[in-house]
Amino acid sequence: MGLVPFYVNSYPLDGFNYTEIPRLEGYRLAQEGKVRGRRLYPGALLNLDQVDLRLQRENEFVLPAKNMELQKQILKLLGRNKNRYSIAVLDLSDPENPAYAGHRDDVNFNPGSVGKLVVAIALFHELSLAFPEIEKRESVLLETMITADAFIKYDSHKVPFWNAEKNRLTHRKIRIGDEASLWSWLDWMLSPSSNAAASIVQKQVMLLHHFGSEYPVTKDRAEDYFKHSSPAELVNDFRDALDGSLQAQGVDTEVLRQGAFFTREGKRRVPTGGSRATAKSLLEIMVKLEQGKIVDEFSSREIKRLLYMTQKRIRYASSPALKDAAVYFKSGSLYRCKEESGFVCQKYKGNVLNLLSSVVIVEDPPGSKDGLYYMVVVSSNILRVNAAVGHQSLGTWIHRLMQRRHEKATDN
Repeated sequence: MGLVPFYVNSYPLDGFNYTEIPRLEGYRLAQEGKVRGRRLYPGALLNLDQVDLRLQRENEFVLPAKNMELQKQILKLLGRNKNRYSIAVLDLSDPENPAYAGHRDDVNFNPGSVGKLVVAIALFHELSLAFPEIEKRESVLLETMITADAFIKYDSHKVPFWNAEKNRLTHRKIRIGDEASLWSWLDWMLSPSSNAAASIVQKQVMLLHHFGSEYPVTKDRAEDYFKHSSPAELVNDFRDALDGSLQAQGVDTEVLRQGAFFTREGKRRVPTGGSRATAKSLLEIMVKLEQGKIVDEFSSREIKRLLYMTQKRIRYASSPALKDAAVYFKSGSLYRCKEESGFVCQKYKGNVLNLLSSVVIVEDPPGSKDGLYYMVVVSSNILRVNAAVGHQSLGTWIHRLMQRRHEKATDN
C-alpha cells in the first residue's frame, strides 16, 4: 500500500470496518503498539456502539428557563471580560432536572470553522433526499471516490498521511489529485478542520442538490454543471442546499447560516457570503443532534461520531480536566491584526478581531449514562490575548463546576 490519508481527531477507532476511513486502522494499530503513533487519552477510546445519541426519548425536549444558580456561576467564571463572550451551557447530568445558563446567547457572531457542522448537516440532508434507504446512503459514503481539484485552493492546514508500508506518519497540505472516499472527506473536514476538505464537501452538497439520485456523476457532468451554470444559479443552488438543510431541521437561517465556501477558489466560483450564528442556535442544533432530529437518527448518530475526538485535543478540548472524558468537539478561529507599537500579531491573538468559537459535548466518565453530561457553546473576542489558552482554561473551570454540582455522581 502507498500513502493513504491519516486523519486525526474524530470518529471511534473501531469504525474502520464500517467506514474504511484509513486513519482509523492506522491509529488503532498505534494504540496496540504495533506502529508508532500518539497514545490517546482514556476518553478517546470508546467503541463505535458506545458513541450514541443520548436524548432520543426526549422528543419534546426544549431548553429550560435559565437556572439562576448556574447563571451566576457561569458569569463568575467569565469575570471582568464577560461581555466579550457569548455562551450557552446546558447541564443534562441529572436528566430529570436539566439546567441552562446563557450570557449574550442571542448575539450574532461569525462561527468560522464551526460552520463546517452546517456543511455536514447539509450533506446528510441531501443524501436523505436522494437516497431514502440508509443502506444506499452508507454505500454512497463508502464507495464514492472524490479527487481533489481546484476547489481546494487555498488552504494552509496540513493533514497527516499514514504510510502503511513504512509505518510512518507525515503531514502535508491536500494536493490536487489526492483521492479519498466521501466518508474520508467528511472526516477530513471535521477532524483537522481542513478548509480544502470542507470546500470539496460543499461541492458535493451542491452536486447532490442538483443531480439528486443520479449522484455521484462523472467528472465531466460535474464540471459541465459548474462551468455552464451562471454565478446567480450557483449561488441559488448553494443557498437552497445549505439554508434548506437547516430550515428542514426547524432552524431560523436568519440566526444560523454558513454563508460561503471555505476556500478562495470556492468563493470565486460561487460568490456568496455572510456566515452567522448565536450560542443558543448552535446549542439547539446539538440538542436536536442528541435527539436524532438532525435529518434522522442515522444522520445524527454519524455526525456525532464524526465529532468524537480520537487524537490531539486543541483549544477548549485541550483542558487537562477533560482527558478522561469523552469529548465531541468543533471549533473555529478568526483573527485579524493591525500595526501596533509593541504588539506582535500571533495566531489566536488578534488586536482588531480575535474570535474563537467552540461547540462541545462532554460525557464523563465516557460511555456512562450516570455521570457528567453537558454541552457548552462559547464564542469570545478578547483582543491581544491567546484565545486558545483562554478557552482551555474555561473548559477546566466549567468541568470543575460541573463536578461540584454533581459531587455524588462523580464520586460513584
